[in-house]
Amino acid sequence: MSQTASIWLVIAAAFVAANLPFLLDRHLLAVWPLKASKSIAVRLAELVAWYFIVGGIGLALEQRAGQIAPQRWEFYAITGALFLTFAFPGFVWRYLRKHRRG
Repeated sequence: MSQTASIWLVIAAAFVAANLPFLLDRHLLAVWPLKASKSIAVRLAELVAWYFIVGGIGLALEQRAGQIAPQRWEFYAITGALFLTFAFPGFVWRYLRKHRRG
């Protein structure tokens, strides 16, 4: 896999993973079914977990491509902010859009 393809793969995975906590109401980490809806605290914890899962995928792809570049706090601040930005559509869908009750 080329380096450009792996970068786009991580970006696409981050976008999908950032929205999963808000779109899947009764599944924890998209795997384990729950009996009740998730609270906002569970959704935020799941968002952090998905951040680290996607980060692990990115780390594995970077290691496969060659030497891993050292990261400082700025890298994690930027990728965390980007991940929260990616989560915005799911947040809007869950909490700001009016859903019809039927």
